[in-house]
Amino acid sequence: MLSFSISGTYTDLYEITMGQTYFLEGRQEEPASFDYFFRKIPDKGGYVLFAGLHDLLDVLEDLHFTDEDIAYLQDLNLNPSFIDFLKGFNFKGTLYAAAEGEVVFPNTPVVRVEGTILETQLVESLLLNILNFESLVATKASRMRYVAGNRILSDFGLRRAHGPGAVLAARAAMVGGFNSTSNVYAAQKYGIPAAGTMAHSFIESYDDELEAFRAFARARPDGCIFLVDTYNTLKSGVPNAITAARELEALGHKAIGIRLDSGDLATLAKRSRTMLNEAGLPYLKIITSNQLDEYVIKELLEQQAPIDIFGVGTKLVTGAPDAALDGVYKIAMAAGKPRLKLSETKEKITLPGIKQVLRLMDTNGMFYGADAIVLAAEGDHADLLRHPFEDDTSLRINGYLQEPLLQKVMENGKRTAPQPPLPEITAFSQSRLKLLPDAFKHFDNPQGYNVGLSQKLWDLREQLKQHYRQ
Repeated sequence: MLSFSISGTYTDLYEITMGQTYFLEGRQEEPASFDYFFRKIPDKGGYVLFAGLHDLLDVLEDLHFTDEDIAYLQDLNLNPSFIDFLKGFNFKGTLYAAAEGEVVFPNTPVVRVEGTILETQLVESLLLNILNFESLVATKASRMRYVAGNRILSDFGLRRAHGPGAVLAARAAMVGGFNSTSNVYAAQKYGIPAAGTMAHSFIESYDDELEAFRAFARARPDGCIFLVDTYNTLKSGVPNAITAARELEALGHKAIGIRLDSGDLATLAKRSRTMLNEAGLPYLKIITSNQLDEYVIKELLEQQAPIDIFGVGTKLVTGAPDAALDGVYKIAMAAGKPRLKLSETKEKITLPGIKQVLRLMDTNGMFYGADAIVLAAEGDHADLLRHPFEDDTSLRINGYLQEPLLQKVMENGKRTAPQPPLPEITAFSQSRLKLLPDAFKHFDNPQGYNVGLSQKLWDLREQLKQHYRQ
């Protein structure tokens, strides 16, 4: 369940003023459909991992305007009859979406929202707020999982996150393959394993580093991770951690490990591992932190640093370096007619009508490297794939397994199935990433995934382009 409450005013003002116009024009029950998609993959990557769907469904199931919301809206000089309408507002729409944790690509519909023109418009901003952010963080997390292999990844980002976004980031990191979070609130709300060590200030508050370790060990004998770089990592930190760990052993307990938070992490990890092994403590794990991301993790492992756990903060929860996923929400159908937005930039011309996305699979069950966007009325099969922006480029796709990605997840404002446990979503995302060839996962110049249109969708778009240009 979403960890904080969202009401009807969690939106941009223009969503409400457009909704008022629909209402005053008598169009509030007119059917409409919007598509959520993105145009650019962050960090020059090869894919995006879709996240945030179930947080969105939580919000939509309970979306309404509180008494406080109504009082505030009255101060905005909205029409009294429209405000009366909002008093009884609940979202009653239908959503089709890719499964949370699915691997998705630019310009393909990831979520389709159907309902009245008024309700589908009102949910735009909150939908973008949740899905863009969680998908950004999940994608970043999945890149770290890709290079970290089976090593443990823990979210340490609460203190550097953008306010309460730290809570959604912790969940999204799990979707992307992380194992735990230091964020106790997120751990409690989402059922994520909580993990943590100690701060330099704790050690500095004692006159002696070893006494600080001993005090922590007395208070937490089966959960000790010693931070060893407060003074001198190799001359005092690791030796003192060894002493404290041996004392715990004598009492029948075992420490978990040591944490390195500064310096040459690869060299320090190697030398620390040697010291711990020689002291008869091979079970103590080495945890590292300090401005980690997928590139740093990759470099450390290429140097064969014996690191067991990576604690990742700032660059995870802020989605650095891009900081935002450019997801958009565009109308595709209104009043029974397909709709289209024109643009001087051909890549920004939208796709009209009610659509489905088909994932092409090769004979080995791997992603073929192409998705087909088709009109939903065509069913779950297409014969020809047209390049979305080039008139003379097409591909015959008979013979490939075509898997429909958009499934009904909400009907009449209610989920169509119970929310899956977070570990199940994580397992699904990892299983789907395994089907994506490595060429699309490279950090440098990944192969581009093809996205094409069915002939019928291509023809519909061309007809509407000519109609509106006239």
